[in-house]
Amino acid sequence: MVISIIKAEYVGEYKIKFSFSDGVVRLIDFSDFLVNARNPMTRKYLDKQLFAKFSIESGDIIWNDYEMCFPIWDLHQGEI
Repeated sequence: MVISIIKAEYVGEYKIKFSFSDGVVRLIDFSDFLVNARNPMTRKYLDKQLFAKFSIESGDIIWNDYEMCFPIWDLHQGEI
């Protein structure tokens, strides 16, 4: 079965609630990932307004034309 993200909702403080095509729902906190990132292209998403501007394309979550993205299976498992 191919898993995809059907809905992603920013709930605040770098947390996104994901709904997947198989009915699984996960709340993922990206704060540790962003705070510990060394890449300036990633760290810029510490700006909460910029972080909240993600989109869902082809069942995947992306920021700024794939500048930042995560494997769907990891998100499905609740990991980043």
